[in-house]
Amino acid sequence: MNVQAIDAHQHFWKYHPVRDHWISDKMDILKRDFLPDHLAPLLRDNNMSGCIAVQANETDEETIFLLDLAAKFDFIKGVVGWIDLESPDIERKLETYAKDRKLKGFRHMLQSQQQRDGMLRPAFIRGIGLLEQYNFTYDFIILPDQLPYAATLAAAFPTQRFVIDHLAKPAIKTGDIHQWKTAMLRIAKCKNVYCKLSGLVTEADWHNWKKEALYPYFDFIVKTFGTDRIMFGSDWPVCLLAAGYDEVTDLALHYFSAFSETEQRLFFQQNAERFYHL
Repeated sequence: MNVQAIDAHQHFWKYHPVRDHWISDKMDILKRDFLPDHLAPLLRDNNMSGCIAVQANETDEETIFLLDLAAKFDFIKGVVGWIDLESPDIERKLETYAKDRKLKGFRHMLQSQQQRDGMLRPAFIRGIGLLEQYNFTYDFIILPDQLPYAATLAAAFPTQRFVIDHLAKPAIKTGDIHQWKTAMLRIAKCKNVYCKLSGLVTEADWHNWKKEALYPYFDFIVKTFGTDRIMFGSDWPVCLLAAGYDEVTDLALHYFSAFSETEQRLFFQQNAERFYHL
């Protein structure tokens, strides 16, 4: 591939055992700091011109932490932070954040919410409805059972840009694909919704995954969303639970090697640039 790529999904953190309680004992490899100096050589070695840093904690401090890093490292092209969309002073906060050109959008850990349709609460919907006027995107981090609610939300705001992280985490390890396919077909009808082909190795068997088990999901998403609404993401460093950065990149490169250079450029670079206004 002769294009400079964008890694549209990765994380940074200074590990803290209490704050980062989601990192279980089975994830010891993640129990350390992951910072721009660690990522920079991986991006360079894999022909990546930059990345999108995505929140891993739901605090205002997380957003500020990522923006501070982005101000210091040019290769961090954008930040997807966190904000309390249901806050009474959400408009003031959005207006303030809009002054930072590297803040591209927001994300919430909807996947772990007890109320599975929490994204349809009136206050949350009101917050989503304000994002477009400040040119902010929205990342869905959800599970397959939440895709119908995400489709309802996306349909209500047809000009708001949404992207589904990690293909909504299909159950690759168990092969339970039917519900996921049905829900993806519905949300794909919303032309304002994109997908990140990211995080799939960690939804498979961490120690025994094979690309042949992942490519049917690639096939389905490419057929359903087309090559103009999908983008590459490494999900580094979480991907390290199952694969190194080079392996994740090679997985995508191998699959898309059969596509035209125009299609490869869309997937690896231009779709992310367009979606996040890089």
